[in-house]
Amino acid sequence: MSELILKGVIYMTSLLEKSINFGLELFALSREKIEKIVEELVDRGEVAREDAQKMVKDLVKKGEEQKEELRKMIKDAVAETLGYMNVAKKEDIVTREEIKSIVREEVRKVLEEMQNTEK
Repeated sequence: MSELILKGVIYMTSLLEKSINFGLELFALSREKIEKIVEELVDRGEVAREDAQKMVKDLVKKGEEQKEELRKMIKDAVAETLGYMNVAKKEDIVTREEIKSIVREEVRKVLEEMQNTEK
């Protein structure tokens, strides 16, 4: 059962990563498209050339804000899903060094108890 959950989490993570990368690629294209559209507006006289850069900057800023909001929504959804699935987080997992330290401490305690009982 846990192997199936792990495969599901790996698949979901992979799919999420691909989605985010796709979104970031679209964002990069969007800046180019925004610049092109604004340039066309300038050529048609609908936007003054001195206002063009500000317009591009404002539109790109709005896009970045939306991208950050999307990233937060995805992060929250993944965290909620993983919480529901009861999957351990990285900070919940004991490292090899922590295990070694715990074992050393327990062995030290046992040796001390053995020495105390011998006296």
